[in-house]
Amino acid sequence: MEPFGSLLLPFVGFLGFVVPSPFGHKVVAQPALHEPTRKMNRRRTLQILCGASLLPSLARAAEFSFERPLMGTLFKITTYTENKGLAQKATTEAFAAAGKINSLASDYIADSELLSFSKLPHGKAHPVSGTLFPLLLQAQYFARKTGGDFDPTLGPMTKLWRESRRRKSLPTPEKLAAAIAASGYGKLHLDESKRTLTFTAPGMRLDLGGIAKGQAADAMLAVFKNHGLPRTSITCGGDVRVGDPPPGKDRWTIAVKTTGEPKPPLELVNAAVSTSGDLHQFIEIDGQRYSHIIDPRTGLGLTEPRTATVTAGSSAAADALATAACVDGG
Repeated sequence: MEPFGSLLLPFVGFLGFVVPSPFGHKVVAQPALHEPTRKMNRRRTLQILCGASLLPSLARAAEFSFERPLMGTLFKITTYTENKGLAQKATTEAFAAAGKINSLASDYIADSELLSFSKLPHGKAHPVSGTLFPLLLQAQYFARKTGGDFDPTLGPMTKLWRESRRRKSLPTPEKLAAAIAASGYGKLHLDESKRTLTFTAPGMRLDLGGIAKGQAADAMLAVFKNHGLPRTSITCGGDVRVGDPPPGKDRWTIAVKTTGEPKPPLELVNAAVSTSGDLHQFIEIDGQRYSHIIDPRTGLGLTEPRTATVTAGSSAAADALATAACVDGG
């Protein structure tokens, strides 16, 4: 949810709302002083005034908010600046950056670069674009870090599970075994020197669904910072990425909605939070509840309700680790 001053607004997704912390300032008057003290005080006053000359621009900064549907959710931007035109320019570029990531890394877009790899023979190196390759490296890094609880190579399982959810019936053991055999981050080789990708098993397919929104949010905030607009927040689905706090505040306060007891709000600066789980996305098949989050060990959706909230230095990290925490269940 967007930060709107002291308003508490509902947020569509796992996160409740985002508002700046209400910290204020006081100016205390002092009595008249003797002459030597006055001279020292005048010197100090000049120092204070010189420092205070930086404050008017922040005081005049207005709040601008923009939103657009993307990646199956609503992306929301809130930024603070005096310059509306600059905010609009940064917003256009930020949405363009996120849109480019989506067009390349989506497994829902038939002609995306990501899906094109599934049509190529395994055992051969294939070139990857300069935009997509670092996203794949980052995804594979978190796959290794989590021991496969987050895994960008679960595309065969994802495709099969989507079909099962549509039909409301479990896949056959043969199809499930084939999907499991074609998955596993260890079967993906990325060559940084040549910027190529190699699948070492047949039938492999990539799925960045557990990290792509976070990667897009990071890219969007980077655009705003490059334009000199660091006091910005990006909200998308269960992810919130924040930069410097709003004018007059020292942090963003983020309320998190999960299952169970209410959680205390989080206070963040230049960081990210992601909540993953099956509060809304689950299905029942033959009396069993299944999540949309896939267990890499079974190829099926998780059968226990789980929700995880993770804070990190980037949205990509928070996104991937939140998914992994749900799978791990620890």
